[in-house]
Amino acid sequence: MNIQHGTDIGRYHILEQLGEGGMAIVYKAYDTRSETEVAVKIIRTENIVPIALEKARKRFEIETRKMLKLRHPNIVPVIDFGEYEGIPYLVMPYIPGGTLKQRLGKPIPWQEAVRIILPIADALSYAHKSGLVHRDVKPSNILIDENDQPLLTDFGIAKVLE
Repeated sequence: MNIQHGTDIGRYHILEQLGEGGMAIVYKAYDTRSETEVAVKIIRTENIVPIALEKARKRFEIETRKMLKLRHPNIVPVIDFGEYEGIPYLVMPYIPGGTLKQRLGKPIPWQEAVRIILPIADALSYAHKSGLVHRDVKPSNILIDENDQPLLTDFGIAKVLE
């Protein structure tokens, strides 16, 4: 499902598409209640057989409720979730800095690598202790914020729907 600029998903006003993967499309949106920019991740369900869709939705809700409880400085929090025209979505703060993947392509000093990976390892440890496994750690799921801090995102919730 491709959503057009200007569409309202509840209180979220879609501004632009940020990215697209095999299992989800991410949009930049404006939260009319908090008056802030957010990222809305629409889960693709068109490849799920109808008989499995209800079970997948229940698993999505269970996993999302776990993610709502995560509070760590290096994990992008899920702040809301719901369904739009029967399709699950997540809402997270909008992080404008880009991804670690966008910074790769040339060697980086080991000190920089350690500065990035240690907080991510700590975030993963925290998530595991909280009963949540990431399932999809990769450079495109590590955001770099405006303070140059790494943030882990995308806890593989789409894999729940596979």
